[in-house]
Amino acid sequence: MRILVLSINYWPDESGIAAFNTRRCEYLAARGHQVTICTGPPYYPEWRVPEAYQAWFWRPEAWQREQHNGVTILRSWMYVPEEVTTWTRMLHEASFLASSLLRAVGNSRPELIIAVSPPLGLALTAAFLSRLWRVPYVFDVEDLQPDAALELGMMSDGALIRMLYRVERLGYERAALVSTLTEGMRHRITEKGIDPAKVVLFPPRADSSLFDVRSRCDTEGFRRRYKLRGKRIVSHSGNMGVKQGLEVILEAAERTRSRHPEIQYLFVGDGAMRARLEERARARELSNVLFLPLLERSEFHRMLAATDIALVTQQRVVSNIVFPSKTVTLLCAGCPVIASVNAESEVARAVLDSGAGEVVEPENGKVLAAAIERLSQSPETLARMSAQAQQYALKLWDEQRTLPRMEEQLLRCVERWRDSRSRGATAI
Repeated sequence: MRILVLSINYWPDESGIAAFNTRRCEYLAARGHQVTICTGPPYYPEWRVPEAYQAWFWRPEAWQREQHNGVTILRSWMYVPEEVTTWTRMLHEASFLASSLLRAVGNSRPELIIAVSPPLGLALTAAFLSRLWRVPYVFDVEDLQPDAALELGMMSDGALIRMLYRVERLGYERAALVSTLTEGMRHRITEKGIDPAKVVLFPPRADSSLFDVRSRCDTEGFRRRYKLRGKRIVSHSGNMGVKQGLEVILEAAERTRSRHPEIQYLFVGDGAMRARLEERARARELSNVLFLPLLERSEFHRMLAATDIALVTQQRVVSNIVFPSKTVTLLCAGCPVIASVNAESEVARAVLDSGAGEVVEPENGKVLAAAIERLSQSPETLARMSAQAQQYALKLWDEQRTLPRMEEQLLRCVERWRDSRSRGATAI
């Protein structure tokens, strides 16, 4: 089957949607499908295009096809803002929608299109190409973007948000299949009036390389390198953006600084809020907070193995509209988790159902600090949580089950589309 994937994030980015897309595309290619992806240059979560790719766009060979692990990659130019705001992000996404459409139109006709949202606007691209080529498309929803923008206060209720909801509705209605990550997100989509039979789960997949990090990685070397010997490491890794509500970790660090000097907080990664968080940590003189950049894969594994407690934080308003990929990563790596999140969120459900940790009130540094202090003094509890985290990840997200199920759904989608077209032609 010839498959065209439309997504703004892909390899060599390793965070969030990029990691999901890459593994899914490479799996389908390994299964014998002809997979092409229209994407942009790497930029996430730093919101910076690497120097090697900055000049890349202007070279003639940039418009040639790149091959990686069996997947054909067509990259498109896009605007990447230095400061991420609602408006600069909209311009960023609009630039990709325009350039990727041109890239896609120049490609040969596929048998199936997969549009990965965000950005939401790819629903329009997919709908247009579906009509042009008379092929079905799957609308893969990784984040309920209009709901998130409204609930996080990034946009107000007005003409613009109503337009986004119309685009979302069109994406759902014109798609042959709508896929999403969790049951909570699926329920939110069907509540919008979309036929439940049309909305399926493509669960996140467990990275099998993470299951043995605690037994194979040199944690002492990691601790020596960053002067963390004898410390209880409490880490947050991944994107440092608005919806994470990361100020709560600084508040917890301030509360535990004098009572438990052995607790060391790590912020690992990058994002729109990193500079502001570093500035606030300096202003509070939080010597128990250390910021590390995005780590290369083996060093990231060592960090996970050395982590005593991992943190997942979200703003209070976030419920079942997002499911950060780091939740899967942490449980696969056997990291005990304290989730400072809405009790109704998908993250809370995963942490509680797995027994991998605790859920505390979001945006409350006092209760977060108390939970960190309590768990850091109980190695037995942390060991039990670590084991339960991995058992749960293997049961729910093992790629030996999730990826074949995804492929089966895609094949059925194309078969149903062909049958419906055949019946329509017969009727005429």
